[in-house]
Amino acid sequence: MLIRIKKASDVKSSEITAKEAILNRRSFMAAAAAASGVALLPAFAGPAHAGAKFSNVKKTKWGEAEKPTSLDGVTSYNNFYEFGTGKTDPKENAHSLKPNPWSIEIAGHAEKTGRFDLDDLIRPHQLEERIYRMRCVEAWSMVIPWVGIPLSSVLKRFNPTSKAKYVAFETLVDVKQMPSQKFPILPWPYVEGLRMDEAMHPLTLLAVGVHGEAMPNQNGAPVRLVVPWKYGFKGIKSIVKISFVENQPPASWNIQAPREYGFYSNVYPDRDHPRWSQGSERRITGEGGLKALFAPKVQTLRFNGYEEEVASLYQGMDLMELF
Repeated sequence: MLIRIKKASDVKSSEITAKEAILNRRSFMAAAAAASGVALLPAFAGPAHAGAKFSNVKKTKWGEAEKPTSLDGVTSYNNFYEFGTGKTDPKENAHSLKPNPWSIEIAGHAEKTGRFDLDDLIRPHQLEERIYRMRCVEAWSMVIPWVGIPLSSVLKRFNPTSKAKYVAFETLVDVKQMPSQKFPILPWPYVEGLRMDEAMHPLTLLAVGVHGEAMPNQNGAPVRLVVPWKYGFKGIKSIVKISFVENQPPASWNIQAPREYGFYSNVYPDRDHPRWSQGSERRITGEGGLKALFAPKVQTLRFNGYEEEVASLYQGMDLMELF
């Protein structure tokens, strides 16, 4: 049952923290403010539709020296199998996705769980632009100015318990909105997972936009995961569920082809893909489509160039075996 709450003083503590509590916008914000002891930050005020500009984005130093891939390149050459297997299929077919309104279910080993409006999850946080290098397992890459917030900022608000060792993610299943889900291309829904320390790492982003605009449908509207030291397929799109779990969760491509796609999926050029080298990549800077096939090649860096920030997460692990 959806409980409508007029003011914070009306909220019973049991209603805020009960495992399956369903909270609306006002109750969630009141609970967040009460828990933190601080006033609410400016409203999210996200654009009403893809392509609309954000007005409250903080520029960061991440990737400021990089040359970003053009908006056309980012939005016209990508993978989103729910809309087809070709690189241009998502742009052509994703118009059927309806990203507004949108809610996300929070489940598992946390003190606060339930279903929450996306606007409420983002609203208390300052949106940031972070320019990240992104590497696809198919040996092409982009430099993308993402707009979002650290995933850790959202996860901490639900008070995960000591049993929460991993964070699992799930994409929308709706064949009307995502027509290629009619076909067994992958086991639907698309699922992914991170170890808790990976999810809480400052680089891990919950993205709601790109190039200063609301997230285009073909790039995972309205909200997706961005983990820049991992291959792109770890960046699950159109997220509808986040779960705190004790055991390593399933990951779609690891299920589909475990010999080719490991659970961790860190960019580690020393370990070749069974069908091609991972030592270099084609850096797409301009238009996508067929022109991407002729993009210049660059050397692939360990952890996609973020080794200094994240290598300590995998100390003592055999990354050739645990790929």
